[in-house]
Amino acid sequence: MKKAASTGKTAAEAATEKTEPQKTGTPKTSPRKTSSRKAASQKPPAQKTSARKPPVRKAVPPRKAAVAPGKATAAVEGTPPARTVAPKPPRKESRTALVRRARRINRELAEVYPYAHPELDFENPFQLLVATVLSAQTTDLRVNQTTPALFAKYPTPEDLAAADPEEVEEILRPTGFFRAKTKSVMGLSRMLVEEFGGEVPNRLEDLVRLPGVGRKTAFVVLGNAFGRPGITVDTHFQRLVRRWKWTEETDPDKIEAAVGALFPKSEWTMLSHRVIFHGRRICHARKPACGACPIAPLCPAYGEGETDPEKAKKLLKYEKGGLPGQRLKPPQSYLDAGGRPAPPLGAG
Repeated sequence: MKKAASTGKTAAEAATEKTEPQKTGTPKTSPRKTSSRKAASQKPPAQKTSARKPPVRKAVPPRKAAVAPGKATAAVEGTPPARTVAPKPPRKESRTALVRRARRINRELAEVYPYAHPELDFENPFQLLVATVLSAQTTDLRVNQTTPALFAKYPTPEDLAAADPEEVEEILRPTGFFRAKTKSVMGLSRMLVEEFGGEVPNRLEDLVRLPGVGRKTAFVVLGNAFGRPGITVDTHFQRLVRRWKWTEETDPDKIEAAVGALFPKSEWTMLSHRVIFHGRRICHARKPACGACPIAPLCPAYGEGETDPEKAKKLLKYEKGGLPGQRLKPPQSYLDAGGRPAPPLGAG
């Protein structure tokens, strides 16, 4: 009792001190919180990743469009250079500009091919008519090598109309599709005898009635046997007039109308010869010889073919390449220009 009193504490207070836990300055944490903190402290440090830069591609320089030479130099031996040079036509060409450019091309072709002519051998309208029908799906050269034997045996419509079909087929075999062609030439011969007195008519509406004769064949006959102007729309003509942007049409009759509107009617026949000559010698379907083309500055399609002059010169055909032509009996003007006759059938 004395001890408790000396401290100034009652017995009850002293008893309470014995039973209560002594408080410390740091609070106790719950086991759950402690474990979560330990787990967080034990996490591996995040690895530093360097940002990967995308691969840098080298810029490919744009391909330069082929530009026609500023002067129409003739890489073809014996071909005069063009007198005037026009810039490449704009994308939107006026009608007047188109007419002028088309006629300038025709004038240049007239200088390059002053000897242009039909490349089928013939001596009269009947021979030209038959030869033109036979030229479908084959070359003029093959026709010219075949018709001498045909006309030697059947010189007139009356003779061919009365021929043995099997004998005619055998003669025409080298031209391909010989059965259909035999039927056509014998049929037209028979019609000439029965309706036209054995003579070839000189009117378009009469010619197209004959078996195997369309507008193209009719215009070949009219223009070259009777001197009546006409445009011959063959595969070469179609290809070139589209390359030159004279027309976008693909139907032969529409091409004929579109191109015919660009030129005087008196030019139609010779225009056809010049365009076809150019297509066969320089402006080929697969590999046009752009570098050897004397009308390159006027051509919107320049660069579609070989532009190197030396390489292009190797692509030239017939007299432009120093090779024989397609006619066994070409006109004298062709021979004077350095052209050579074609060999007969079986001679090479």
